[in-house]
Amino acid sequence: MKRVLALLAVLFLSLNAHAEERAIVKEVIVKATPEQVWQAWTTVEGIKSFFAPGARIEAKSMGLFEIHMNPYAAEGMRGADDMRYLALQEPKFLSFTWNAPPHLPEARSQRSVVTVRITPVDATTTRVVLNHSAFGDGGEWDKTYDYFNTAWGRVLANLKKRFDEGPVDWTPWLEHMMKVTEAPAAKK
Repeated sequence: MKRVLALLAVLFLSLNAHAEERAIVKEVIVKATPEQVWQAWTTVEGIKSFFAPGARIEAKSMGLFEIHMNPYAAEGMRGADDMRYLALQEPKFLSFTWNAPPHLPEARSQRSVVTVRITPVDATTTRVVLNHSAFGDGGEWDKTYDYFNTAWGRVLANLKKRFDEGPVDWTPWLEHMMKVTEAPAAKK
């Protein structure tokens, strides 16, 4: 009987070990109120102030949450095209679908999930915790995970910088994007 119980315990532990979801968790403290952070994540002006130079936003469940890293690219290749908010609880929590970057087309055709929790630390500072999950395994999924493990750190650093120093100036980035977008078109 002890052997059977031990075997069942090992089986239970191994099943739970495989059931654990792979996720990226990043955190930043910003000099802003939760309401200001909320506005940064739920308005076009807010997104442009730290995340990307272009966006289409409808801050409601199943509303658009499109983040355009390259507004000059073809539709579907601008960045986070056709993403959707899943849930919003102002000014505490939001979640949205997310896709892989264009250079990973197999993973890009599917969706993962990002949640952002916004918690006051005191009257003038807020903790922002980002959790990106629902990754597949192997191949392009591993590359997607690695890509966003770095990228989300930069996004949150830009959020902090936005409240410390002001909005991001996307002018140099947009000039670069225009050049790289025009180059393939000129070869045709």
